[in-house]
Amino acid sequence: MAQGIAWKVKGQVAIACNCDYGCPCNVNARPTRGDCEGGWTWQIEEGVYGDARLDGLSVGLYADWPKAIHEGDGVAVYVIDERATEAQRAALRMLVEGQAGGPWAIFRKTLRELHGPHYARFSGDAQGGLPRVRAEGVVELSTEFIRNPITKETIHPRVVMPEGLIVKEAALLGSSRFVVTHDKVTYDHSGKYAAHGFFQYVGP
Repeated sequence: MAQGIAWKVKGQVAIACNCDYGCPCNVNARPTRGDCEGGWTWQIEEGVYGDARLDGLSVGLYADWPKAIHEGDGVAVYVIDERATEAQRAALRMLVEGQAGGPWAIFRKTLRELHGPHYARFSGDAQGGLPRVRAEGVVELSTEFIRNPITKETIHPRVVMPEGLIVKEAALLGSSRFVVTHDKVTYDHSGKYAAHGFFQYVGP
């Protein structure tokens, strides 16, 4: 599949990592613990790459950087929805491997190793504004609202990022469970940062 093919995708993205609530990386600060271990699951509501329709498919990128993302030397695994046809799989590989532009091309420059594709059955939803994601054998993510530590009431913070790479606006959440289990990338950062927002990318 050649580079330079016109494409566009839009939908919902679920985000989680090892940072504290809010994730300082959103405002160009250092990661909470100095490194970044996190991932993104894109649920494509509408998408096309050349002649390949991508509606209803999901892809995920789950990574481990020893410092901040922009400092590089990361290792990541990417997962493609096993329901995709061969043409759709080829299109999604071009996207997530960074060969067609978009945010994945920027991520690829920061990665020493990118393993995949791993094909898995994705499931989940975002009912009530709380996304759940499961890619069999690789990732489990469930989210919860952040609570005021005194009153225990739920709060609903949002972040607006006009220059955002992944999303321009996101609801800030917590992860009640965030586990990645792949032989190249493995961690459990349940109880840390999560977020959820709308994405729309166009290329090349």
